[in-house]
Amino acid sequence: MRVDNKVVILTGASSGIGEAAALRLAEEGAKVVVIARRFERLEELAAKAKGLAGEIYPLAGDMGNEEDIKKAVKTTVDKYGKVDVIVNNAGILDDFLSADNMEDEVWDRVINVNLTGPMKLIREAMPYMKEQKSGNIINISSVGGLFGAKGGIAYVSSKHAIIGMTKHIAAIFGDQGIRANVIAPGTIDTEIGGTVANPNMMVLDKVMKSAGVYPVQGEAVDIGNLILFLASDESRFINGATIVSDGGWTIY
Repeated sequence: MRVDNKVVILTGASSGIGEAAALRLAEEGAKVVVIARRFERLEELAAKAKGLAGEIYPLAGDMGNEEDIKKAVKTTVDKYGKVDVIVNNAGILDDFLSADNMEDEVWDRVINVNLTGPMKLIREAMPYMKEQKSGNIINISSVGGLFGAKGGIAYVSSKHAIIGMTKHIAAIFGDQGIRANVIAPGTIDTEIGGTVANPNMMVLDKVMKSAGVYPVQGEAVDIGNLILFLASDESRFINGATIVSDGGWTIY
């Protein structure tokens, strides 16, 4: 078992990458506390994990709500006694808004969920990781965190920032047995695209023009497998890295 008895907190687990990662981790022996707003989806996910080497424990929560974040860590420690791995996967889009039409409410929500929430979850778990002298943080960014025309301004800003945050954590806490890495996926076949209600067509047009050669769309399990690798001790010598998984999209 690649992550036998490791305790994982995984956000945004009700579908897509989070769901795939939770199942792969449970298959390899992890105890996975999954967090999302759609609790019924999490219950279905936990049922899928019955009979696997590990287990999935569902917990309703919103990564934009600090009390939910505190509850997630407390529940995990109360139930399993430790936190080995955090996977900050929850994220939202922003209708491809630009600097001239970004609304404060949209900006605040995107930054809160995509950046502030992950920071607060890490902050809440850090005392336990420092005490046990081990910890593993996996943050999900995007190719939108590497380039300018891969989303709206709030989304792109949040995904750039989480890379910097991850590098800072890796640099400061690496000598305490705590490492942090980023995954930057390309386009993955998930439900997130369906959350775009009224896209800014000027920005969307430039995003599509910037796409260039688009070799293949990934599946959620492709990122789930990468999360499993980073959560395992197989990746113990990787710290502060940004791993792009985009089917070769950004090499062109």
